[in-house]
Amino acid sequence: MSAMLLFTAIGHFMFTKGMSLMIPDCIPLKTAIVYLTGAVEIILAIGILLPNYQILTGWLLIIFLLLVLPANIYASMKHIDYQKATFDGNGLPYLWIRIPLQIVFLVWTYFSTIYK
Repeated sequence: MSAMLLFTAIGHFMFTKGMSLMIPDCIPLKTAIVYLTGAVEIILAIGILLPNYQILTGWLLIIFLLLVLPANIYASMKHIDYQKATFDGNGLPYLWIRIPLQIVFLVWTYFSTIYK
């Protein structure tokens, strides 16, 4: 899970413009939010490796994963390709992969950090 978080955090810094498109227009400071969530992913990746912080980090990661899911749904509805920062992405079929994957991440987080 830690490696996955570090990998996805890199995307926040490499594909900032495209990830900014994933945030609805009504929300200000999109670029700052993308950088902030990338930094949060790095902090969570470190936190789950520290035994004294695993449970707290696990719960925070579960909350984080639930909070970013709407951005993924919004991006699919708008056909956003975050890597190219265009509106010609896969659209709703992307959710057939993303939502089950998000469930896997949630379960993985729970059983690797909280459930002992």
